[in-house]
Formats: sequence, C-alpha cells, structure tokens
Amino acid sequence: NLKFFSDPMIGSKKSECIMTDVWLSMGEKNKNKIKNFKNFTINSKIIDNASKDVIFMHCLPAHRGQEVTSEVLDGKNSVVLKQAKNRMFIQQAIIIYVLK
Repeated sequence: NLKFFSDPMIGSKKSECIMTDVWLSMGEKNKNKIKNFKNFTINSKIIDNASKDVIFMHCLPAHRGQEVTSEVLDGKNSVVLKQAKNRMFIQQAIIIYVLK
C-alpha cells in the first residue's frame, strides 16, 4: 500500500527507509523545482522523526543542501555508499552477461 503525503514530517513518522533523488536531472533547467521542493530537504529533524533504525538512501550524486543535508548524507543512518557499491556489482554482472 502506498500513501502520499505533502508534509515530510507526517510522511517520515516511524518510517524505516527514507529515500530521495536529485531535484534537477543533468542538464535540466526548470529552476521552479528547487523553489517548490525547498521544504522537502531531508534533514536530521526528519530522520529523528522516523524509526530509530531508519536508513537513508540516495542514488547519487547528491546535492548537499538541496535534497539532503550533509549531516544526513554523512550520518550513521546513511547507506548511500553501500547502495552505490551494490549498483556497481549489478552493472558489472550485466556487462559480463552481455559479453558472454
């Protein structure tokens, strides 16, 4: 079941995983997104509102201060480097499969 919330504090309550992505894709010029998303930056207040064992994920590259604060990105709940490492292994497996 999916639930949609416009308030990140309500949406993060008791969450076990919080994930975000860049607000502007490479080359995108829509600066209105930054203005519209400014209240959705993942910060320590949102992390503290979630489950005590919450993990934070981001597919990288992250824009510090936009979609996530440095405190969260580098914090104990962040698994972004493990996530990137797993993605690398999957991509290697796909290349090996295609080349065989």
